[in-house]
Amino acid sequence: MDETHDVGTKERDAFAFLRTKGRASVVRLADQWFIACAASELKDAPRAETIQDVPLVLFRDERGRAAALLDRCPHRNVPLSGGKVVASEGTIECPYHGWRFDREGACRAIPSFCGEPGAKARTAPAFPVIEQDGWIWVYSTPFAHPGAPMPSKQPHRFALASEPGYTTVHQTVEAEGTMYSAIENALDVPHTAFLHRGLFRSESRGVTLTVKVRRSKDRVEAEYVGEPRPPGLVARILSPSGGIVTHFDRFILPSIAQVEYRIGTENHFLADTVCTPVSDFRTKLHAVVSFRSRVPGHVIAPFVKPLALRVFQQDAVVLKQQTETIKKFGGEQFASTEIDVLGKHIWRLLRAAERGDASPPEEEAELQLVV
Repeated sequence: MDETHDVGTKERDAFAFLRTKGRASVVRLADQWFIACAASELKDAPRAETIQDVPLVLFRDERGRAAALLDRCPHRNVPLSGGKVVASEGTIECPYHGWRFDREGACRAIPSFCGEPGAKARTAPAFPVIEQDGWIWVYSTPFAHPGAPMPSKQPHRFALASEPGYTTVHQTVEAEGTMYSAIENALDVPHTAFLHRGLFRSESRGVTLTVKVRRSKDRVEAEYVGEPRPPGLVARILSPSGGIVTHFDRFILPSIAQVEYRIGTENHFLADTVCTPVSDFRTKLHAVVSFRSRVPGHVIAPFVKPLALRVFQQDAVVLKQQTETIKKFGGEQFASTEIDVLGKHIWRLLRAAERGDASPPEEEAELQLVV
């Protein structure tokens, strides 16, 4: 006899605490700069990229300038990224009927058509683009019309990327998680002793740190005071002789996670990561890691990228697991403590930016953390 158990109403109600209301830490930010790709990746052919679920096609015009259009031909909705660049005139050609569009999205040619091609309805929305520091940055809000001015706001600058005496490496990875989760993960200290055991920290040494948190209109910073050099491999490579660590974690709108270490007077490390939301639950992390050490940079550089990749891969695994669990349970249920230092501040800044509200009031706090 089949003994399949039918869960009754009373039992179902007992599991009500497991259900969520579908909440997820997702934001859509207008009027912000995000990295679409490395400049070296945009060559002669069109390149498809997605930012905040918006499909884009990137290409270079006849002068080599990067351009970004909505990846949809207004004629019959075929992706322009499947077409080709007409280098002589700096246009992108649709693969279906050969319509051509310039960097501002204006239609410049329609094969077999004797009239004027540039009617408003035939325009492909264009997005502001800046090529800077070896990256292609795309603004998340399109131009109002062809010929509209560039935004006054500028993309983030990588402060140490070209600084004399520093060695810089670049790395892009992709994680299955919200932009918020990727940023919080990058700036979260407690998980490093477990997920990255041996690379940054090990299990607690019983060292009590003072954490000073400062939030302003576009950023939040945590300063960790009083930590001796961690025993992890990364710290040993940067500072073989030990020393006291000066450590800052920062979130800067719209999507920058900065981790900065100074160990003694000679050793300085800055990981500057721009998180680009491809979709609600997929994020690209474009990291620029600059360092100066008593040990020559050319000696350390071959070790930095493999170590960074190992850390990112570990983070990517746990972010995917987190995302899968959130989806299984229909949404998030986060329980936090005060040692989740920056999470709440990051979320408040992101939500205010999404709504276009005034930034949350400035705030300073101090707490203790044992590592």
